[in-house]
Amino acid sequence: MNTTVRLQLSVMMFLEYFIWSSWYVTMGPYLGGVLHFTPTQIGMAYNATALAAMISPFFVGMVADRFFATEKILGVLHLLGGLLLYAASQVKTFEMFYPLLIAHTLCYMPTLALTNSLSFHQMKDPGKEFPSIRVMGTISWIVAGLTISFLLGETANTTPKPFLIGAGMSLAMGLYCFLLPHTPPKAKGQAVSAKDILGLDALQLLKEPSFAIFILAAFLICVPLTFYFSFVPVYLAEQSISYIPAKMSIGQGSEIFFMLVMPWFFARLGVKWMLLFGMFAWSARYFLFLLGDNPAIPFSAILIYAGIFLHGICYDFFFVTSYIYVDKKAPATIRAKAQGFIAFVTLGAGMFVGASLSGWVVQNYTFPNTGADHYQQLSAEAWSAGNYAKWDAEGKPVLGQVVYLVPTNNAPAKIWISRADDKLTAATQKPADPKAVEVSLPAASGPAAKPAAVVETYVTEGTQYKPGGKMGVQALDTLSKPMSQWTKIWLIPALGALVIMALFAVFFRYQEEAKPEAKQG
Repeated sequence: MNTTVRLQLSVMMFLEYFIWSSWYVTMGPYLGGVLHFTPTQIGMAYNATALAAMISPFFVGMVADRFFATEKILGVLHLLGGLLLYAASQVKTFEMFYPLLIAHTLCYMPTLALTNSLSFHQMKDPGKEFPSIRVMGTISWIVAGLTISFLLGETANTTPKPFLIGAGMSLAMGLYCFLLPHTPPKAKGQAVSAKDILGLDALQLLKEPSFAIFILAAFLICVPLTFYFSFVPVYLAEQSISYIPAKMSIGQGSEIFFMLVMPWFFARLGVKWMLLFGMFAWSARYFLFLLGDNPAIPFSAILIYAGIFLHGICYDFFFVTSYIYVDKKAPATIRAKAQGFIAFVTLGAGMFVGASLSGWVVQNYTFPNTGADHYQQLSAEAWSAGNYAKWDAEGKPVLGQVVYLVPTNNAPAKIWISRADDKLTAATQKPADPKAVEVSLPAASGPAAKPAAVVETYVTEGTQYKPGGKMGVQALDTLSKPMSQWTKIWLIPALGALVIMALFAVFFRYQEEAKPEAKQG
């Protein structure tokens, strides 16, 4: 592979992963903190990539590999994907956002396989040449995190601009793809079936009990690990940690480090212990996050960063070892299909179930479905209508929801609050709704005016909180935001990963290859 082609492929990989990393980290805090999507909806948003990962093999196998040059279909998919991501950045409701995000990921996820296949087509020895090209994707993820943090700072979690940056990079990538080396469809004219595309020939490997146990464990471990991708950015935002994209890139930095030292560990630990250490790392990181949520523990933030750093062991020791194990077990005739099958099981089905479950768990440990262990102080600029809040009244804590932010200049004398379909709206003119609640506002103008909000008091019903219908005005500096019960949330994937690891340790059997003996004399 000549230098020009190497450079072209390196830039391709850099742009490919920059698109994804631009919006993926900040999406959770933005959807929850600004658009007020529920945790269940946030989980559904994060399962969009997993859903697309399950569908994309059909597209790649039935269309891309048989009818179009790879560089051309890459260009079209990225151009269309960029437009869809831009559209997703402009909408404010889940009913509009989710279909657009699904459509974008359906365009984007096939390009992961297509960029790999285009690279392989240009290489004489992919085993030696591909890693140095693919690592540009990991470097890109780090650079994207640093770039988003540098450009947007503390506002990265409260603006749709990361989606806009991702859309712009997708459009740039789409145009760039037409300059890539020509790569004709590799399976033109060949018959195709769903069995071939999903690698279902690899099911014959399940006849071996240990391989079946491995597949089951791989699927199950992807359920707790998805909590990391879906909700760690939300968790960091609630811990008032700034520059989240940059700090999340610590995980990608450790991924590069452990990838480099992985051969040393692999030679000493072997397949089973590498997989076990990878599973243990997933559990350990959640216990670190659990401890990091306790403000009474000194330097608790260090524990959170340690959990992020473990990403290198989590990913490399488990996923990379899984790919090596499958390659060893599968006959040469079905190795490619076996790799497609394990990707479908883990990155597709496992993460789809995990993202959905994680949203449900967080939903059930988040106000108003439950109380809160502690609270987050926000600046006046960070509050918006829809935020949940706590304040004190007559020495007692009160919980409720911000309905309306009172302007600090030219505030109206009164507003009217109406409820429709469990949603509150505020109007400065008396509406036709006879049940609208009238709220008098304090004069708020001039340099002495303090930012304030109209809030609705919630009442308890069992373990849950319900709107109480009473409105009042509170200064923003008297409000604090109830945090999710992260200690309880993180305990679930931590224990889940630990149980899966223990069962895998007991039932999985693998005979390591004998090491060649050193020659005598």
